[in-house]
Amino acid sequence: MTQLSMGANAPLQQREITLDVVLPAGESADITALQTYAGGKVRGDGDMCFYNQPSISAGALTLTPQATHHTVFSIQLNRIPAEVEKIVIFATANGTNQSLGHISQIHLDARGEHQIAINMQGRSEAALILAEIYRRGGDWKMRHVGQGFNGGLKAISEHYGVDIADDPAPAPQAAPTRAPAPAPAAPVNMARPKATPTPAPAPSAAPLNLSKISLTKNDKTVNLKKDDGRFGKIRVNLNWNQRPRKAGLLGLGSTAIDLDLGAFVEDVHGNITAVQALGNSFGDYDYFPYVKLLGDDRTGAVTDGEWIDINGSMWSEIHRVLIYAFIYEGTANWAETDGVVRIMVPGQPEIEVKMNEFGSNHGMCAVAYLENKGGQIKVSREVTFHRGHSYMDDAYGFGMRWRAGSK
Repeated sequence: MTQLSMGANAPLQQREITLDVVLPAGESADITALQTYAGGKVRGDGDMCFYNQPSISAGALTLTPQATHHTVFSIQLNRIPAEVEKIVIFATANGTNQSLGHISQIHLDARGEHQIAINMQGRSEAALILAEIYRRGGDWKMRHVGQGFNGGLKAISEHYGVDIADDPAPAPQAAPTRAPAPAPAAPVNMARPKATPTPAPAPSAAPLNLSKISLTKNDKTVNLKKDDGRFGKIRVNLNWNQRPRKAGLLGLGSTAIDLDLGAFVEDVHGNITAVQALGNSFGDYDYFPYVKLLGDDRTGAVTDGEWIDINGSMWSEIHRVLIYAFIYEGTANWAETDGVVRIMVPGQPEIEVKMNEFGSNHGMCAVAYLENKGGQIKVSREVTFHRGHSYMDDAYGFGMRWRAGSK
């Protein structure tokens, strides 16, 4: 039996799959499966398998609740319609819960095949794509997704093309002198059965974002793959709380945090360098190091933070890249920065790393580590703190020589 890490996939040998989705005892979430076609959409409401519609595709995909924390899917892959490309398994917050963060772990077990463990600590999303079962060259494979986003069951269902109805309002009585018009086909009713109807919750104001993976202390890595090994322009963004903070005697006066973005780079030939504003080492996109810093914001006026571009079309020439941030001036106070690094690779989910490990007074933070693993990009969350460039270099073994610099 294979334990799949985030982003990993493996073939399914059996054609009759029993998939257990288990939460800690006493916890609950809505577990749903839907089947999608070309374009990543469903064809109709009959493609959604959930508590109000526990069987689809003439019984080829069925849901059986075992307990509030345990759901079982029975999937007969040979009976799934030939046009179906993917079966998506996801969890959404239910009841009074506004997010899935109260759940410590979600465990999936394709009996006799593969297991997936998703640690939820530190996550605030209202929904999470757990896994995909998808066709590949006539065979079926299973992938650990672990992709969180804002929005609940209604939002994700509508994203995939399912027509959703909230709790319906009572229909007005028809006039006695006129026959009622034929009623249109009703969309899938998402409301759970309940003794006393209550108003449906207002939809989340946060925009739906299905293209984000949040790397956490427990789920630290994700692998990105392109068949040709050419990833295009990889964009790395550092953003932070740029509002002035009180400083000086009795809190009079203010100062804004100056957080800088940088990268250590090593190519496959052993060449090494640092890309950063300090020392005016801005790098180059078309030539070594194939990594370029796009300016330096010292004023706080650039609200979208700082950017580094990595030439992913030359990924075969890059061995590893360590993305870091450092506080250029003032006392290190990472708790006030609210720092976050986003990594955007064309055709891949956006990756987010929050610098939310506090307690260190060191001015440098190694945030994310990108490694070339057989042409793939292995992205790891680091969030380790260091006294300076040379100390961080020692920790990661780049072997550069350091001297004082300025910008």
